[in-house]
Amino acid sequence: MNNVILVGRLTKDPELRYVGEKNNALTNFSLAVDRGYKNLQGENKVDFINIEIWGKQAEIFCAYMEKGKMVGIEGKIITDKYKNENGENRYITRVRADSFRFLDSKNKNIATVGETEANYYNSNTLFNQVDKEKGLSIEELPF
Repeated sequence: MNNVILVGRLTKDPELRYVGEKNNALTNFSLAVDRGYKNLQGENKVDFINIEIWGKQAEIFCAYMEKGKMVGIEGKIITDKYKNENGENRYITRVRADSFRFLDSKNKNIATVGETEANYYNSNTLFNQVDKEKGLSIEELPF
């Protein structure tokens, strides 16, 4: 079983690009994830984890996320192997996100559900915004 759940903050604005023959949407970014403890010097330990998101999810993610925003990511660990210029094997490890949830609060201009504050994007609220701005149908939403 290969399942990963992470909560962290984006280290930079995500950038959307289109790759391959089918022009698939892709975004790669780094997520700063707090380990939940401090070292002997009293500093928080943080891991910087590479994340990739594909397709319509990548387009929606890039439309609403920016550096410093908190996000929850669910996905799987992917490791690719390649040979460098010296013929040595090298490995690249990242998380391929299957889903995500925006976690910043309303007072940071992120989300509302009905008349109450929420700590995540409600997909119906998000769809209404995306539908108006991007012309997507409900069937195209990744969540």
